[in-house]
Amino acid sequence: MSKFSEIINSDTVTLVDFSAEWCAPCKALAPILKQVKDSLGDKVRIIKIDVDKNPVIAQNLQITGVPTIIIYKNGVQKFRQTKLPL
Repeated sequence: MSKFSEIINSDTVTLVDFSAEWCAPCKALAPILKQVKDSLGDKVRIIKIDVDKNPVIAQNLQITGVPTIIIYKNGVQKFRQTKLPL
């Protein structure tokens, strides 16, 4: 989790998209996040974490459903939303 901690502790706003390959809403969210990145450019970092491939991070952050989005700045969680209404 050290790489993850390093990323979220940045002063760049970081949006973490917790998803899974089998999750249809997660796939629907991908183009929306691309639009966000295209609009905001270097003002935001967007990373995707597959909860099935990274169960320790998901468990530590109590990710109970996908998609879950968490926004961090300087290591502080600023926003969290699970099961987004797409």
